[in-house]
Amino acid sequence: MKQFVNRLQNRYHYALVVFKELVKTNFKLRYQGSFLGVLWSVLQPLMLFAVMYVVFVKFLKFSDGTPTFPISLLCGTCLWQFFAESTGMGMRSIVDRGDLLRKIHFPNYIIVASTTMGSMISLAINLAVVILFGTFAHAHYTWRVLLVIPSIIQLYALSLGVALLLGSLYVYFRDIGHIWEVLLQALFYATPIIYPISMVIDRGYGWAAKVMMLMPATQTIMDIRHNLISPEYVPTVWQMVNNKWLCLLPYVASVFILWLGIHVFRKYSAKFAEVL
Repeated sequence: MKQFVNRLQNRYHYALVVFKELVKTNFKLRYQGSFLGVLWSVLQPLMLFAVMYVVFVKFLKFSDGTPTFPISLLCGTCLWQFFAESTGMGMRSIVDRGDLLRKIHFPNYIIVASTTMGSMISLAINLAVVILFGTFAHAHYTWRVLLVIPSIIQLYALSLGVALLLGSLYVYFRDIGHIWEVLLQALFYATPIIYPISMVIDRGYGWAAKVMMLMPATQTIMDIRHNLISPEYVPTVWQMVNNKWLCLLPYVASVFILWLGIHVFRKYSAKFAEVL
């Protein structure tokens, strides 16, 4: 066993070193030249949350009437920002780092993985802020907080799979960037972040609410909200869809998207340097 571990360390030592350095570099460059620096990783989602809260909750009355909806909105905003940021930056990472591919020989997937991991660091900071705010906003912390960890892993796997797939296509077709921006906007409004899922049900679209809950992004965000903030007020796919086998669909879809991203990336990555 020890020999097997040593062989793995020797084989992937160089890749891990490159990965760590790229994560550090990407995170530093993200806030380089700004006065507040890393604080923007906290201020940006808070400012976005403030705008959404005033417009959608105060003026348009998008609320389920529960005391935890404001903190649920903040949590959803942070999670969606991670998904949008990691997939968008991951999509452009290979093209942006094309010079590095031509100079240094290392597994190309490290570039995409390091970019998404930088977004994960920002998410960890944001979730710490959510937990802090939750202590003053009626959040109900229970043992279910432990279940947030596998949900975060699922969200990262989903984001990484999408980033690998988009990154591969973006090298050959730059139009993918514009298409993804539109799709991402559509997915945002199709995900119950700025409005509660109960609002869709109350307006007579119960079938649409179930379809939304079967989307991997929605299922993951709702699971994290349920386990982290309020098991009483935030429903999950298991509570809304009666067919338990059907409830497994978003989990299976997340694994499939990760596999598809890895498969497509490995198939075309050998020609990235040549195309760029």
